[in-house]
Amino acid sequence: MELQDIDLNLLVVFNELLRQRKMSAVARTLGISQPAVSNALNRLRKLLDDDLFLRTSKGMIPTQLAGTLAGPITEALDVIHHSLNARATFDPLTSTRAFTVAMTDIGEIYLLPGLMERLGKLAPGVKISTVCIHGDSLKGAMESGCIDLAIGFLPGLTAGFFQRRLLSQQYVCIFRKGHPLGRRDMTLEAFAMADRVSISAEGTGHTRVDAAIQQAGVTRRSRLSVPHFAALGHILQSTDLIAVVPQAYAERALVLFNLVSAPCPVKISEISVNVFWHATRHREVGNQWLRNVISDRFAVCPIPEATMSPQGLVVNCRGE
Repeated sequence: MELQDIDLNLLVVFNELLRQRKMSAVARTLGISQPAVSNALNRLRKLLDDDLFLRTSKGMIPTQLAGTLAGPITEALDVIHHSLNARATFDPLTSTRAFTVAMTDIGEIYLLPGLMERLGKLAPGVKISTVCIHGDSLKGAMESGCIDLAIGFLPGLTAGFFQRRLLSQQYVCIFRKGHPLGRRDMTLEAFAMADRVSISAEGTGHTRVDAAIQQAGVTRRSRLSVPHFAALGHILQSTDLIAVVPQAYAERALVLFNLVSAPCPVKISEISVNVFWHATRHREVGNQWLRNVISDRFAVCPIPEATMSPQGLVVNCRGE
């Protein structure tokens, strides 16, 4: 016999008869008529070729086959009932869950210290693993649940993704203390003559910096191109190279690497650093908790606001 041959409602009636032993009581419990209970029992008797329950002065007594089926059927229905009515919970104080978050190295430098400090107080057993952002592969990893959240300037994550704004960033120029540019204003002409490091962080919107510089008429190519920000401070502190970076990186790098910053003479639109999650994780309580922690710690916008765009839902601040 295959499962598709059995109406699950028949097993529900069977289970109630095991428990109450009276058709009238089963009918009241299930909210159906007594003839409907009798009809269900007759259908099940035909399917299993057994009487299943016998009438006695003490009520309906199960046959040997019914007694054999009682345990497995009761257990199976309990599992189904629990699964359908379960409400997932997440207790940060006791959880040992491991979350995977995609972010650039700027995100690691700027966000991770504060995030881990907060988690140490709220969820001491929770673990965070970060992964690099790699273009289209990020979408698939988030769709499959391999990555819980992504943080950064990621204009490629649109349809199928939710996002919440954390902060906006301007681009600034940074270079070592004592650099010749530090002795005069950072004009477009001075910028155009300087040797530059460009950062092409794959999968992020930072590649538009070079495009904006070219559109400003700066024809001199960068002398060095690196795929991330990790080594940038080390490079700048010992050379006359300059770099155009988000302000968040500059805030962390200036003191650490003895650098200075100046407004960038090239007009580059500010970037929005968002936290992203896939629609399949929108109602998942652990994911909700972590992105709320991140938003509470780093979001600068005080008023919840959510808007729907053709590309997907954009959630600003803490609104969901």
